[in-house]
Amino acid sequence: MTATIPVGSGDMPAIGFGLWKIPRGDSAAMVHAAITEGYRHFDSAADYGNEAEVGEGLRAALSEGLVSRDELWVTSKLWNTYHRPEHVRAACERTLQDLRLSELDLYLIHFPIALQYVDFGTRYPPEWIADPAAENPVMVPDLVPLSDTWGAMEELVRAGLVKEVGVCNYSTGLIHDLMAYSQIKPAMLQIESHPYLAQERLLRTAAHYELAVTAFSPLGALSYVELDMAETEESVLEQAVVKEAAARVGRTPAQIVLRWGIQRGTAVIPKTSRVERLRENQLLFDFELNEVEMAAISALNRNRRFNDPGRFCEEAFGTFFPIYD
Repeated sequence: MTATIPVGSGDMPAIGFGLWKIPRGDSAAMVHAAITEGYRHFDSAADYGNEAEVGEGLRAALSEGLVSRDELWVTSKLWNTYHRPEHVRAACERTLQDLRLSELDLYLIHFPIALQYVDFGTRYPPEWIADPAAENPVMVPDLVPLSDTWGAMEELVRAGLVKEVGVCNYSTGLIHDLMAYSQIKPAMLQIESHPYLAQERLLRTAAHYELAVTAFSPLGALSYVELDMAETEESVLEQAVVKEAAARVGRTPAQIVLRWGIQRGTAVIPKTSRVERLRENQLLFDFELNEVEMAAISALNRNRRFNDPGRFCEEAFGTFFPIYD
């Protein structure tokens, strides 16, 4: 059993399969396995470097009749190097080609960060650094107004390439500004959110604008330990309130944290490379957390952001580029 949340004119499954850091060699099989296990929502991005393999998995499942295209919800994202309006459509079409689809259900601006254009023939995906062969590789920002990029995103809807458009990693201020100039309103805000980063004000702002929210990295530190962006002891799954709730309902701590996200009204897109975790992560709809448990888990908030360009851009890419204060 699954549940959906309204996104624009459609309904998106509240549980999705996050494809960030799924190895290319595993991606096709994992997508096929996820569909077999009942997943219908897939969260992809050009920057993940595995869209061609994801497309293989989608095509195989569709050709075998495991699912029909109208049962699937596929999201992808515009990378930072394609923010200039003249590059937006080509970037979207490359994603569609790799995913072997004619239309996306949702296309998001990945970061409110515009970087110097990198041609497909030079490097794809282009990632963050302008010239990896340089003596001191750095990011090279491009001065592109977000309103220009959004206007090109709207054209994708008009052209029938995407059904809905939205944004990732936007702050409240950027959302207010976007709502002032957009002709086609964003349908989705995708943000990092977990019990250590509850983002209550951002969620309230999104609700004010009837903007759906997807929480990426919904389990917190687990996605970042292997990248040296979090410490093992930062795992929210070890918190007593999480373990106590898990014991009460007979579920795993991970299921408790994901259920917390669902009960807040957000979609969640956990990532895994293990089929048994695929099964576990979607078994969230036959139990509920009570008000005391929800409040106690929310009280774990410590404004701990793991995916922070203000930190990793300088540490990994030699460029100080914060987007959050």
